Amino acid sequence: MSRRAVVIGAGLAGMLAAAALSTVADEVVVLDRDDLPDGPEHRRGLPQGRHAHLLMAGGLASMEDLVPGVSMGKHLLAAGAHEIPLGSGMVALTPEGWLRRWRRPGPRMLTCTRALLDWAVRGAVLDNTGVVIRKARVLELTGSRERVTGVRLSAAAGDEELPADFVVDASGRGSRIVTWLAGLGIDDVREKTVDAGLVNATRLYRTPEGAGRFPLAMVQADPYQGRPGRSGMVLPIEGDRWMVSLAGTRGGGEPPSDPDAFLRYTLDLPDPIVGRLISGAQPLTDVHVSRSTSNHRRYLERVRPWPERLVVLGDALATFNPAYGQGMSVAALGARELGGELRRAGLAGPGLARRVQRRAARSVQAAWTMAVSQDVWFPGTRGGSPGAADRLVTAYTRRMIRTATGSYPAASALWDVMSMTTGPARLLRPSTVLATLSGPPLPPAAGAPLTQEEREILKGLDRTGR
Repeated sequence: MSRRAVVIGAGLAGMLAAAALSTVADEVVVLDRDDLPDGPEHRRGLPQGRHAHLLMAGGLASMEDLVPGVSMGKHLLAAGAHEIPLGSGMVALTPEGWLRRWRRPGPRMLTCTRALLDWAVRGAVLDNTGVVIRKARVLELTGSRERVTGVRLSAAAGDEELPADFVVDASGRGSRIVTWLAGLGIDDVREKTVDAGLVNATRLYRTPEGAGRFPLAMVQADPYQGRPGRSGMVLPIEGDRWMVSLAGTRGGGEPPSDPDAFLRYTLDLPDPIVGRLISGAQPLTDVHVSRSTSNHRRYLERVRPWPERLVVLGDALATFNPAYGQGMSVAALGARELGGELRRAGLAGPGLARRVQRRAARSVQAAWTMAVSQDVWFPGTRGGSPGAADRLVTAYTRRMIRTATGSYPAASALWDVMSMTTGPARLLRPSTVLATLSGPPLPPAAGAPLTQEEREILKGLDRTGR
């Protein structure tokens, strides 16, 4: 008897889940309400699609395990993505000072537009599996609180019921999973939102001649000064372009959409490196602004009983402040958990869906802790405020980051957690704690750690007179 799996949503989480399901299901149908572009173009339904996206090493490693016969890292690099080693390819000003650059590269992340990444992943899955995509809007889940049996959908030909042996909701930030579960008699879903009121503003520039190897430049927001957060970054993307993304929290930190004010904002950051770089670069687009940036979590792993044959992944499970670059990697890690359980137990394994939901919650919890523990310090944050435990954790984390500005062992621990190759417990290993308590053996950097060649590039681009 043919076994069918249905995935709701054709974004990154949905296509990776479909790839995992393709190894055990006879038919995998992905349902999406949007018309999907034929190339690397922006699509509806992705409010953050035009802004900076970082695929961390942990997320990329998970993707490598999911699409049969394809190295997703090589595939994305061939499509135009850039590989950035955290240890040597990034110039970053943290609230505790400039991070040094080391000869050892550390974990690597990929940078490109979200449009390119979604298109490349979708193409790899469709070309190497039997997955098919249908345009349709899901109305509800069918089945009972014990087991999901399919979906009811609305398509061009009208409403219909699509039976399935397994269903994955990867429909993103706007998922109706809580309503759908209520329709099955499950109405005890706990949710939480922590919203710093972050606004993103992004503009694309032509990479100036001779600046193609300039490191990713980042000025991070400082949550600890009682003022609205303000940050900015310049990252290389496909097509010989720079993506310049600014972010600021409510109460006066919001970046503007006006091009002249956009440049002024970059120059008023704690260090003007972003503004100095783009002052001599050719803009290619207008400024795009987005406000869909809150941290929102659905604690589905705590729902009892959890219905068999249903898993929720990606932004449908949790969204994070995009400033921390975790969402895509969390989606990939969740899809890998699904793939691993499917290989062990198959579509019909009893308790499989609940096990996947619990395992997916681990990477969600790590990302949630990293994002929320900083966002609660910004003035005007809604849904959370720092408590005694937060103050203790923050004091240690700030000291560790300050140590990382001049200590390779501390910096290595920081990269591992940032890249999601390991969890936050990495920061509590004895070697990391000892390094943190000892402090940085090297003095703080007086300015951005640039090579002489990079300083000449910056000087040549600078039109600000600084």
